[in-house]
Amino acid sequence: MSKLLIVGAGGHGRVVAETALQTRRWSEVAFLDDNGDIKPFLDIPVIGRLKDCELYRNEYRHVFVAFGDNQLRLKWLVHLEKAGFILPTIIHPWSFISSVCEIDVGSIVMAGAVIQANTNIGKGCIINTSSSVDHDCILEDGVHISPGVAIGGTVTIKKYTWIGIGSSVMNNVNIGSKAIVAAGATVIHDVADCVMVAGVPAKYMKALE
Repeated sequence: MSKLLIVGAGGHGRVVAETALQTRRWSEVAFLDDNGDIKPFLDIPVIGRLKDCELYRNEYRHVFVAFGDNQLRLKWLVHLEKAGFILPTIIHPWSFISSVCEIDVGSIVMAGAVIQANTNIGKGCIINTSSSVDHDCILEDGVHISPGVAIGGTVTIKKYTWIGIGSSVMNNVNIGSKAIVAAGATVIHDVADCVMVAGVPAKYMKALE
C-alpha cells in the first residue's frame, strides 16, 4: 500500500485522516501544516510545512488537501496536480454511494453520507457527515455540503458554494457559485451567485462580493 500526505491538520484535516485510515487504502498517513501548535492525533505525525509539499513527492505519491476554505482547497489541488501528485477520492466505508454516480478527485465523502443515482460530484468537494445528495444532482468543484444537509433531486450547485449544517434544498433548484446557504435554511427557489440566504424558506440576506 502507498502512503498518504494530508495538507492541513486542523479539524477538517483530522476527520479526513481518520476517514482515510478507515478505508485501509494507505499504509501510512502524515500531515503538513504551518501551525506549530497542532496537537498529536492518532499518532499521525506533522512532518513539515505547506511549502515543503513537493519535497515529499517521491515518498508520498498520494496527497489530499484538507482545507475548509473552498477556494483555497481548489487552488492547492490544481497546484499539486500540476506538481505530479496523485489526488485520491476518499470515501468512508460507512457511506452509501450509488454505482451510477461520479465523484472527481480530491473529494471526500464522510461517514453516514448518501449519494444517489446519476449524481455528479466535482473536484475537491466535501460531502460531510450524515448528509444526503439525491438523484441527478450536479455539484461543481469546491462545493461543501455540511453535516446533516439534505439535497433533493436534480439540484445544481455551482463552484465554491457552502451549504450550511442541517439545511435542505428542494428538488430542481439551482444554486450559484460562491454562495452560502446558512445553517438550518430551507431553499425552495434558485439562489444567485455570491449571496447568503437564510431562513425557512430561505431568503436573501446579503451579498458576499
